[in-house]
Amino acid sequence: PVVKNEKVGAYGTWVSEVMLQQTRVETVIKYFLNWMQLFPDEQTLAQASPDAVNAAWAGLGYYSRARNLQKGAKKVVEDFNGVLPDSESGLLSIP
Repeated sequence: PVVKNEKVGAYGTWVSEVMLQQTRVETVIKYFLNWMQLFPDEQTLAQASPDAVNAAWAGLGYYSRARNLQKGAKKVVEDFNGVLPDSESGLLSIP
């Protein structure tokens, strides 16, 4: 995936995969671009207020996906020094 001619890293891929669950690509694009501006990395998402996270997600439905992304970001920050793990066991430990 590409955003503004830049490759999306592991975090962007994770966000896009969650957004695309039960949601059409055409719908996700504007939400993804906005999300990445508001929460460009795991640290920013982890520190965001739940209200800000829900507001950015508004319109995508299934708000538990947004809450779980934030929980996952907090775990990544706390347990993996802010970097998504590259091991299967590390990834599976993220809510």
